Amino acid sequence: MTRQFRDSITSKKSRLLAGAAMVAIITVAQSASAQMLMEEVTVTAQKRSQSAQDVGISITAFSREQLEAMGYTNAQEVTAMAAGVSTLQPNGEANYSIGIRGVANNDFTTNVESPVAIYVDEVYISQMSGAGFMLFDIERVEILRGPQGTLFGRNATGGLVHYVTVKPGEEFGGYGSVTYGSFNRLKVQGAVNLPVNDKLAVRASFSTHQGDGYVTNRLQPDRKLNNANETAGRLQFLFTPNEDVEILLNARFGQQDIRTGFFENVSAENPDGLLTPTVPNTTLGGYLDNDGNVFAGDYDSPGRNKLDTYGFSGTVNWDLGWAELTSITDFQSVKRNYIEDSDASPVKFFNFFLTTDAQQFSQEFRLAGETENMKWVGGFYYMDLDINDTNGAIAPGLLAAFFGPIDVIGFNGIKNPYQTKVKTWSLFGQVEYDVTDKLALIAGFRYIAEKKDHFYRDVLFLYPDTSVNGLDPNAIEVADALTPFAGKRNDKNWSARLQANYRPNDDVLLYASWNRGVKSGGFNAPLLPTDIFVTDSFMNYRPEKLDAFEAGFKVDFADGRARINGSAYYYDYNDYQAFAIIGLDTFTLNADAKNKGFELELQMNPTEGMDVQFGIAYIDAKVTNVPGITVDVATPAGTVSAIRPGATVRPVQTPKWNLNGLIRHEFPVASGAIALQVDGQYRSEHTFGLLETQALTENGYFVGNASITYLPEDQDWSLRVFVKNITDEEYLLQTFDLSGTLANGGIFGLVEQYYGKPRTWGANITFNF
Repeated sequence: MTRQFRDSITSKKSRLLAGAAMVAIITVAQSASAQMLMEEVTVTAQKRSQSAQDVGISITAFSREQLEAMGYTNAQEVTAMAAGVSTLQPNGEANYSIGIRGVANNDFTTNVESPVAIYVDEVYISQMSGAGFMLFDIERVEILRGPQGTLFGRNATGGLVHYVTVKPGEEFGGYGSVTYGSFNRLKVQGAVNLPVNDKLAVRASFSTHQGDGYVTNRLQPDRKLNNANETAGRLQFLFTPNEDVEILLNARFGQQDIRTGFFENVSAENPDGLLTPTVPNTTLGGYLDNDGNVFAGDYDSPGRNKLDTYGFSGTVNWDLGWAELTSITDFQSVKRNYIEDSDASPVKFFNFFLTTDAQQFSQEFRLAGETENMKWVGGFYYMDLDINDTNGAIAPGLLAAFFGPIDVIGFNGIKNPYQTKVKTWSLFGQVEYDVTDKLALIAGFRYIAEKKDHFYRDVLFLYPDTSVNGLDPNAIEVADALTPFAGKRNDKNWSARLQANYRPNDDVLLYASWNRGVKSGGFNAPLLPTDIFVTDSFMNYRPEKLDAFEAGFKVDFADGRARINGSAYYYDYNDYQAFAIIGLDTFTLNADAKNKGFELELQMNPTEGMDVQFGIAYIDAKVTNVPGITVDVATPAGTVSAIRPGATVRPVQTPKWNLNGLIRHEFPVASGAIALQVDGQYRSEHTFGLLETQALTENGYFVGNASITYLPEDQDWSLRVFVKNITDEEYLLQTFDLSGTLANGGIFGLVEQYYGKPRTWGANITFNF
């Protein structure tokens, strides 16, 4: 086993968020005999230790050492080595969500919560705008597949990702890390742990990332887009007044301010989603970008993403003797101001913008205990979410084409302010009963009450020519384009779990489960003033309900030198919340869906110093009974059918096949050791919208990485050199189909394409003290 992975044998703690372990403490330990690749994840559940291999749920977890070895530095990267898990970037660098088993949210309107929940230190992060944070001073990342809701926090139909930070400790110490690489990018991070006395310890962590962009604006070549300019920090206080009580206080912040406008403009003159890359765009005055460089464009209005987040939390753990009481109180704020050059051309035609101003308060209480043959947990969760957002566009070209000269109609932009207020509370509980020393039965239940109020306006604005964002105070409100919409929801839902775990021997676990997952209904916030959209039937979508059936196994073999975990599942949805792109608008629509598939993950330590990891996932997913939508765009072509009534399509961002692999070989040299590592991920064909047109399709790709690490003997530092996307693969992360001209019933006559990063290199030095 390599040293980078073996070093994780030191005792490390984080909170388990699912399975039979009943919301307890994970301790990472590993055999120092170098006979096992796998980290032995043990769970201390009310004074009893239990390996994660004993937990009947599909989990992929990464320790701090593994994250460093793979070079992950932001939250978007951790899914690459998890089978059946994908990272989605529906609107650029600071807006992302995660898809698990075809369950995902690709909508960039920020009042829509993802079906895959994001947690940091047991605190739920509701806003996608606040989920693309930097990874620094992280103890562990846990990815759980399948519905969650009977054990903790916010209910989720798809699964969850939990980021666990390093907590204050009893000894003085810390670390520092410096990375320099492509595009003059510099990343610096570090942490200091300071024990004040035997009852109080403090830990301060900090990270910053600065550097040039990788997208060239030919109109301003000295100001490249998608640059790096972000900083984050965290301060934690751990107070232990006695051996039964632990109080953790956390304050954190993050900021990002980067240049955006990153889309590649590809001509698509016909309104059928087919590309016409050699045909000039008549809507944009004959503009054509066909130089073959997907990381260059002509942006007359370069965009910007400015993001500010902060939060405070307090966690209390109190051992009552007969049970453990946990209280988690949190407040967090997310503010974002975003604008882009949507037409990706030198023409002042259409610049989309959105803003976010969200504040979230949550409170959770849990009580957990155990007897000789039973473990139980019960709890209460409350969240108050206040969202004040806008979306809109500064669009003189588009609006003039529709309605006439700007000086005649008196407006050149659209601004849609909307407020969504959410109040939700839940009661939950779960019991695990050991029928025999080999068979355990699990039952859990959750009741959810949720209220939502939504108020939406579609307003015509006159923006000055100098406007660079949708919040320009000099913009003039002209009139409401449509009657404002006000809606209320009062959803009451329930979720449940039934499961059986069977362990025939110490090396094998078999499990089977049924889970009922739910996600409350919500509201859309369309961009354009279209009467058919701003109606109750389209603004409102119903709760999503899922019956999930799963069977799996976890097996250790070859004298502990290898491990294989697998699971197969069948998902049956009612009122599946499907994501659809309809022209310039994005919507969540109710449909039905059925998903089935499997995952296999293999870890091996075939020889001393060699680590091998492979993962494979297959997803057969279908969205059925999709509502038919016909949009009147008031053009000579009349109406355009956007989605066929009753269509059957694949969910967005859901490849049938997802494969990943890693090989790491460490060998001694005179002064220490060298570790060579290669890893990569393959995703088969997938689409970015329900229409499945050529414009919305990525044909599949493989991205590989390589690194060399020097580990000096008996020293507290390491040096790593790496290359990411080593073959310089060009692959799509997102597209928007704006094909067809205004004359033939289309929109811009183009397709927006957003590509993953090109090949990059870097060098990192990390030291501990």
